[in-house]
Amino acid sequence: MHKTLCLALLLAASATHALSASEKTALIAAAEQAYQQQDYATAREKWQTLAEAGDADAQHILGYFYYNGQGVAQDYGKAREWWEKAAAQENASAANNLGLLYKEGQGVAQDYDKARQWLEKAAIRGNAAAQGNLAVLYYEGKGVAQDYGKAHEWLEKAAAQGHVDAQYNLGILYDKGQGVPQNIGKAREWYEKAAEQGNVDAQYNLGELYRTGPQGVPQDYGKARAWYEKAAAQGDASAQYNLGILYDNGDGVAQDYSKAREWWEKSAVQGHAKAQYNLAILYYQGNGVPQDINKGREWLEKAAVQGHARAQYQLGVLYRDGQGVPQDYVKARAWFEKAAAQNDARALFNLGALYYSGIDVPKDIDKAREYFAQAAAQGDEAAKEALQKISQKNSGTP
Repeated sequence: MHKTLCLALLLAASATHALSASEKTALIAAAEQAYQQQDYATAREKWQTLAEAGDADAQHILGYFYYNGQGVAQDYGKAREWWEKAAAQENASAANNLGLLYKEGQGVAQDYDKARQWLEKAAIRGNAAAQGNLAVLYYEGKGVAQDYGKAHEWLEKAAAQGHVDAQYNLGILYDKGQGVPQNIGKAREWYEKAAEQGNVDAQYNLGELYRTGPQGVPQDYGKARAWYEKAAAQGDASAQYNLGILYDNGDGVAQDYSKAREWWEKSAVQGHAKAQYNLAILYYQGNGVPQDINKGREWLEKAAVQGHARAQYQLGVLYRDGQGVPQDYVKARAWFEKAAAQNDARALFNLGALYYSGIDVPKDIDKAREYFAQAAAQGDEAAKEALQKISQKNSGTP
């Protein structure tokens, strides 16, 4: 679930004792102008003058300069000091930020109970970010007993104020049926509210709902594509991968291997293992790209080292058959073993075949039988035939 540092630079009027109203107005204007010009040192200096005069909002804002290291060395401890001064004057946003410092252990010892206390102070005062963050504590069971119902209550309060992360998190609760009866239709409604505000995870989840069409959401590939595209435009690797799937299958769009490749490349360069694997297959088959065994192998290796079982199996095949690489049964067996450890049926069968034939390993019919049996249990027909041959050979049946 998402948490939110309340970063809005609130400029509500508050009394200062050492500055006249005109002086305060001039300082605020100068601070804002300097900030817009990225002259953070001058902006920080102006806000500090206001903060030292006792202005709670200036104290709150000054905390960000120390938190982010803008115009001053980053110093979580100083940020905490200024937020404490602001919170002592009932500044709810500062109290929210103090809660997050204690939750994350930034500038203070991590303390979930203190985090809860500060977040509650802000949440009770109606601060939406604090309400959402308090909900996260209840969801995770940190500083409080885990309570999805309480998480739901606080999220409702924050979401009603338009808090985007709270809207997304409410969608999660309804999607999973946590603290509320599962209701995919309501999940979609909350995801939509968050997605329309630009929440990338909500946009992706909406794409998933429309692509799969669970109960409560009619399947609609066009809407799935539209939401995936919004998330993909923000760099979401999973959305980019799923757009590739739509174009590869021709779901809601004309089948287009070239577009599938484009989307999988965007996802693959971000390290998405499934996209890397699918891109490898395109290069091997020459779909949407000129056939290129070497590029295919490179993408397979990237996916395989991330633990993608089918990529590991395919690499084993390449080394076994010497496709684009020198034939190497030792490497083939190593990759088959990695995939087999994840219960990949084809890898299990191929390991069985290596031990049955004694290719670069001592011939071992018992080991071969074990691997064939594991593959056959997953429905692998070749493994079933191999087991039958072993059985017939042992019984002397022709």
